Amino acid sequence: MRLERLNYDKIKIFLTLDDLMDRGLSREDLWRDSLKVHQLFQDMMNEASEELGFEPNGPIAIEVFSLQAQGMVIIVTKSQIDTLDEEFIDDVIEMQVMLDERNAVLYGFDQFEDVIRLGHVLSTIQVTGGTLFLYQGRYYLWIKDIPELVNLDSLIAILAEYGSSTPITPEFLGEYGQNIMDDNAVETITTHFNLFKN
Repeated sequence: MRLERLNYDKIKIFLTLDDLMDRGLSREDLWRDSLKVHQLFQDMMNEASEELGFEPNGPIAIEVFSLQAQGMVIIVTKSQIDTLDEEFIDDVIEMQVMLDERNAVLYGFDQFEDVIRLGHVLSTIQVTGGTLFLYQGRYYLWIKDIPELVNLDSLIAILAEYGSSTPITPEFLGEYGQNIMDDNAVETITTHFNLFKN
């Protein structure tokens, strides 16, 4: 589990699939009202308090984004409590869970050469789309429209050979990163860049 403070009243939590499995949970379990899920959220809030000083006193809103084969990104926001009656502030947690199941993958790369090599491999399995971002010296390829004939597990295995999964979301990259190639990044890369020979 990785935590990051986004601002005064908002944090981001990244849970890998291994984090969920260690707790005996699957991604589907997060949408159920169970004791294990309540314990997971309590553990997350305790860790957020210890690591980030984030104290959710009063209602909180929780947005859950499921990333294919990468895990879950959870955004926790403190709600404004000025309008609430004092007697209801204690022990109240309002969860507004929003599901965003993505048929998409996002991977990060240290070198542009890795993206070029990957692009040529992806083109052989008919993956030509994707958006390429640059953020803090790293490249991020977001493939949001995976062709129906492409096996998701095989695609992820190929991506993992050249890069690594990331808890960063495409929305974050769109706001704080630089969009280098939009929509047809793989096709653009294979058209304009040759493979490097060692």
